[in-house]
Amino acid sequence: MLILGIILLVVGFVTGIAILWTIGIILAVIGAILWILGSVGHAVGGRRHYW
Repeated sequence: MLILGIILLVVGFVTGIAILWTIGIILAVIGAILWILGSVGHAVGGRRHYW
């Protein structure tokens, strides 16, 4: 999810499409939160690790 968010950020920035930029920011933030939760050992969505 983090990588997809970064890709959408780049595509939205290059093409100038604001909705891609917004969705990319949201996905990048959610992906970063899930990554941090998974790395500290907190179960995310029933899984012990989230990559």
